[in-house]
Amino acid sequence: MSFENPPIVLTIAGSEATGGAGAQADLKTFQELGVFGIAGLTCIVSFDPKDDWNHRFVPIDPQVIADQLEASQTSYEGKLRTVKLGMMGTPQTIETVAGALERQEWDNVVLDPVLICKGQEPGAALDTDQALIAKLLPKATFVTPNLFEASTLAGFEVTDIEGLKKAAQVIHEKSGAAVLAKGGVRMDGPDAVDVFYNGGEFEVLATPKVGDHAVSGAGCSLAAAVAALLARGRSPLDAAREAKDFVTRGIHQRVSSQLPFDALWQGGLR
Repeated sequence: MSFENPPIVLTIAGSEATGGAGAQADLKTFQELGVFGIAGLTCIVSFDPKDDWNHRFVPIDPQVIADQLEASQTSYEGKLRTVKLGMMGTPQTIETVAGALERQEWDNVVLDPVLICKGQEPGAALDTDQALIAKLLPKATFVTPNLFEASTLAGFEVTDIEGLKKAAQVIHEKSGAAVLAKGGVRMDGPDAVDVFYNGGEFEVLATPKVGDHAVSGAGCSLAAAVAALLARGRSPLDAAREAKDFVTRGIHQRVSSQLPFDALWQGGLR
């Protein structure tokens, strides 16, 4: 009996202890979509129930991050061609990750540009944002900014679909990457609207909103789904379409807890 090995996909992201987001969400997404997931952790985030569930943020030492990525890249040399980038947290982490990415060729580098690292001082967060734009955005082949991140990367405030389209164009021009700019529940209107653009194809992806509040893990899972689907041979546009459906179904099947927000369930397709 012969077996076909699944594609290998690496997530480089933070740990989120309640399981709703971060590397935990990425690995569950990978499993649901038929790829073998591995993870390098950049930081540890734990919500504080004693402080209105605010973030407690602990960066992982850059050498420890480098060691994790060395182990993964060496173990799957020649097979590891797709990586998803999530929360980085510090400029030092970004420098370390950028160096690791440069050690090999990649078919797919999916960047979820987490521009605000909750739990940090504003100055530190700004330094991290600037490092991400300088070091990681140019390496990306696919970028999934939310409404705030699209505004920041494009350099103007996005408030409607036309603005989202323009932002997707500007981000593509800056990076060369395919862009899925996400309006989500934060943009007015009855639908959750995302815009895909890769320099040739332009498509508005819209589905009816599921409630009026953001769900934990939606952005992480969307980018992870795109990475998994690209690794399985989907085109960027098809990956965007299928990833949006995956996330929409997961929001419908969201998980409630004592947290002030629900979490997406990656098993929604089932």
